[in-house]
Amino acid sequence: MTELANNTTLIIESQYFPVISYYTTLIKHHILQIERYEHYQKLSYRNRCYIAGPNGPILLSVPLAKGKNQRTVMKDVRISNEEKWQDLHWKTLVSAYRRSPWFEYYEDDLQGLYEKPFEFLLDWNMACFEWANRILGYDGEITFTDKYEKKYDPATGITDSRDFLKPAAREAQWQGPEYTQVFQERTGFIPNLSILDLIFCEGKHSLAMLQQNPLR
Repeated sequence: MTELANNTTLIIESQYFPVISYYTTLIKHHILQIERYEHYQKLSYRNRCYIAGPNGPILLSVPLAKGKNQRTVMKDVRISNEEKWQDLHWKTLVSAYRRSPWFEYYEDDLQGLYEKPFEFLLDWNMACFEWANRILGYDGEITFTDKYEKKYDPATGITDSRDFLKPAAREAQWQGPEYTQVFQERTGFIPNLSILDLIFCEGKHSLAMLQQNPLR
């Protein structure tokens, strides 16, 4: 991991099982800072991820207590648990990936994550991030911001990638390896899905694929 990283710090928002380009960006840096003092941004990856389905991308969205139009500091954004969204997301993942090469290896472990209750979106996102990092073998240094800064001077060694990756530009911002997806014969290759898609399709080879193609 460290052989590709440089000494700069990447600052970026938290995401729900981050998009693959999130990982091809972060492995180029030695230190990762998660922004937690920004205001929640709607139509972002903060509470959503995309997986592969038989008819194209499937959106998984975490419902929020104050809705998507809130202007709440990210660390204080609460999840709405009135509906059983975790059960729904898990059933969707099982349906989409049960025939993938590596799903059975991670199924029980990941199901346990979806059975744990979470009150705050940031806590859920970090639990997902930590799970994916453990499976990938990513060992970069991860910290949190301690205040909000509108801009960062690149001369300080900080790369500011907050709000750079957007669902609306998912295909245009694709940076990553091509691999065989579950429904590829029907849908063609779908770029820049959640890191879960790469993990379920490539398993223990996922990190090596990301490292071999960090600047695509």
